[in-house]
Amino acid sequence: MVAISKTVEKGSEHLSNQDNVAVLLMGYGEVESYNDFASYNEQALNLLTAKFAPVPAWVYPPLAKLLALFDRHEWGHTHHDFISPHNAIFERQRAGIEENLQAKWGNKVKVFKAFNFCAPFLPSQVLAEIKAQGFEKLLIYPLLVVDSIFTSGIAIEQVNQALVNINDGECHWVKSLRYIPSFFNEPDYINLIAQLVEEKINSSLVNNYIPSEIGIILMNHGCPHKAKGFTSGITESQVLYDSVREKLINRYPLISIGWLNHDTPLIEWTQPNVTQAARNLIQLGAKVIIFMPIGFATENHETLLDVDHIIHYLEKQYTEVNYIQMSCVNDNSKFLAMATRWTENHIEALFSTKGITVNASNNNHYHKHDH
Repeated sequence: MVAISKTVEKGSEHLSNQDNVAVLLMGYGEVESYNDFASYNEQALNLLTAKFAPVPAWVYPPLAKLLALFDRHEWGHTHHDFISPHNAIFERQRAGIEENLQAKWGNKVKVFKAFNFCAPFLPSQVLAEIKAQGFEKLLIYPLLVVDSIFTSGIAIEQVNQALVNINDGECHWVKSLRYIPSFFNEPDYINLIAQLVEEKINSSLVNNYIPSEIGIILMNHGCPHKAKGFTSGITESQVLYDSVREKLINRYPLISIGWLNHDTPLIEWTQPNVTQAARNLIQLGAKVIIFMPIGFATENHETLLDVDHIIHYLEKQYTEVNYIQMSCVNDNSKFLAMATRWTENHIEALFSTKGITVNASNNNHYHKHDH
């Protein structure tokens, strides 16, 4: 009788989730075990590099293993067994957003996390769990600042692949779906970035430097200029920079964009890179440089290790200049509050719709041209 009771209870819970909303919070993810470098790199090469570099697919596995050797050396030896805090921060972001949403809607909303490159939280694995829990309404939410093929684009690519692979009936299990692409132009985020920079200046620098001696580098993720016609993110990143700069420029005139590029051979990347941006500001008279990541919401090896490399290099070149490395917004309570607000209209729309039943078996039956 106990076994029957549990089975009935589980089945009723499955049915009760049909009208509830699953939020799929998506991020890159980073390895926590050095043994995972090769698989992580291969996944990244397939999803990212293939969008802009003319590299044949058969090269990816051996190239991923070669890159893993460099990663092991950099993280293990150069940076004293560094382990990225990205995944732990992302979990705090997920938990904070879920707590905020459930304060309004209770258990009718649940937030799941998925990483583009890291098992056991690959989108295919997490969507299978969402389906198993009976959800039929889905909000796809890449917690990535800029909309591009390298951010929200690969998130949708992975979601679509997973939805095809885990569908096991004639009718698709997803009945309603909405999507939040990015937040590079959200006023709340722009204001928060400017506020964090001003708070750092007021707490640490205001008594030691006049405003025109304070250089501010607003760091975006570097973008290749050519991405096979996809949205590369350059325009969106520039809009973000211009918006934050506008908030600060009248008080602090030495401001520059700085792109954290990957030095891929034969690929034209955005300029100036962060090192060149610092040189430019120092030439104009900056005596202190603030490095503020604006194109990243969650700390990762680029915002930590790459920026650390750049600062050490500059310290040797310009010994009289001071350098300040700031953090991403991470789990800042103001950021989590706004990240929650950005979901609310979408969740309300999902609650209010009855959903549409899609006949999955007919997807391949349409002609190429619908006359």
